[in-house]
Amino acid sequence: MLRSCAARLRPLLVAHGRPGGARLTSTFSFEEVTQKDHALPKPSWSKDLRLLFDQFMKKCEDGSWERLPSYSRHSVQRFQNFTKAFFSGSIPVKEEQISQAKFFPRSFEDGLGFEYAMFWSKDEKRIVCLFQGGLYLQGIPGFLHGGALVTLIDTTLGMHAMLAGGAVMTANLSINFKRPMPLCSVGVINTQLDKIEGRKLFVSCNIQSVDEKTVYTEGTAGGKT
Repeated sequence: MLRSCAARLRPLLVAHGRPGGARLTSTFSFEEVTQKDHALPKPSWSKDLRLLFDQFMKKCEDGSWERLPSYSRHSVQRFQNFTKAFFSGSIPVKEEQISQAKFFPRSFEDGLGFEYAMFWSKDEKRIVCLFQGGLYLQGIPGFLHGGALVTLIDTTLGMHAMLAGGAVMTANLSINFKRPMPLCSVGVINTQLDKIEGRKLFVSCNIQSVDEKTVYTEGTAGGKT
């Protein structure tokens, strides 16, 4: 089973190149592959989220789309790669702390926090993130906290930028809230790569309802590779 999983992830394990040609390390490590993949259906998923997930899995069959795995912990190797890319001095966090840390969007119990799955189209150069906000993400009564939506936007845009240009750090993030999003509802984040200027990438997205009739939030971000 592990061998099969690793085989499916092999296209994602290919190094992504920095604009300019410098080689970067893998997006996902073998250590992460051995963890539980949280971007798969769970009992806490609503019918709408499961239906959307199945529709995109169908699109993956011809290779035009690819489901991105998601883990609760990052490997020490990935931490080392990141610090080498962005910190020239002393490393701010100890490696033993990294092994105990959890990725924030995946730190909640199933159904209470962020439930999401991302799909990547290399040809269209965009990500679609299907998500459901749990009970512990409430802001004003009955609606998702704006910060929760920002977290998921940052996570999705960051993944898009990383797939487009390699290791990346968010430099700026602009959010425009359109309408409050109901708690436990299902939303769809659509991203696009706007432009690349040297080592800077600019991406944008919106959060829509399942029927695409309501836009809840829009976001733009700039990142440095």
